[in-house]
Amino acid sequence: MRYVTQKVLFFVVCLWAAMTLNFILPRMIPGNPALAMFAKFQGQLNPQALHALELQFGFSHQPILLQYVNYLKSFLTLHWGLSYTYYPTPVATVIAHSLPWTIGLVGTATFIAVVVGTVLGIYISWRRGGVLDNTLPVATMFLQAMPYFWTGTILLFVFAFELHWFPLGHAYSNTVTPGFNGPFIASVLRHGLLPGLTVFLGSLSGWVIGMRNNMVNTLGEDYVIFAEAKGVSTWRVMSSYAARNAILPQVTSFALAMGLIVSGSILTEVVFSYPGIGFQLTNAVLSQDLPLIQASFLIIAVSVLVVNLIVDLLYARLDPRVRQGGETH
Repeated sequence: MRYVTQKVLFFVVCLWAAMTLNFILPRMIPGNPALAMFAKFQGQLNPQALHALELQFGFSHQPILLQYVNYLKSFLTLHWGLSYTYYPTPVATVIAHSLPWTIGLVGTATFIAVVVGTVLGIYISWRRGGVLDNTLPVATMFLQAMPYFWTGTILLFVFAFELHWFPLGHAYSNTVTPGFNGPFIASVLRHGLLPGLTVFLGSLSGWVIGMRNNMVNTLGEDYVIFAEAKGVSTWRVMSSYAARNAILPQVTSFALAMGLIVSGSILTEVVFSYPGIGFQLTNAVLSQDLPLIQASFLIIAVSVLVVNLIVDLLYARLDPRVRQGGETH
């Protein structure tokens, strides 16, 4: 119980720190979107219109402490102001439309990479010294060394531009009606295959090599050697004795990866014009859309903190030594 309380308190403190920084940093930037919009009209708007725009964008001339209190309230009520890029659309609406695309694309690709990489890592460690053990890590490291945008550009050029097997961008075709229907789902899968493959190829190496190294270390433990000496079947030694203990570090790495899913693969989404949170964040930066930037970074920070909290609690469940160590200090 003490371990859980410590982790929850740590989460609350980190969340408060992230929210406070997210409040302070944008206010250190001179100017605001209302002034930029006002300048486009070359003085055709009166000061009352400028004041109305400032209120809509959430800018206030109130004391900083009162602004901070209002900011915390707006965070809890999801009232994050209006987007400058998509004015007058609320920032919460923009994020609500883009976040599912990122989670669906990057989350699915990452999950498949974790499963495939973990299985391959277990296999090549058991067959270490073989052909796959000598070639697969090198091949996957070569793919991971290539920047995401470069891999995506190559796939886009070859399979979409030259061969016309896949669309050049976006999340689905304009000819289908969004909804839970066959044509729409097929279009989403077809549009998401190349960007998903880009994320998969770029992240596979870490899971393969990480699991292989964990397995090699675990296979040298006394209890594994003792199980083999007792005549335990190869499959049971590999899965129940070695892999079960070697997979614990993978859980931590998977948690960190899941937390970063919300931030998306920004360059991949830009290359494929995929309407995820990374693509929207890029547009917000180029347009100096401070409300959307602020809300996006806050969503990313909160997601990372929440996932880390869940994994800390799950890790203590999987390995009681972690919980016992936290309770003795």
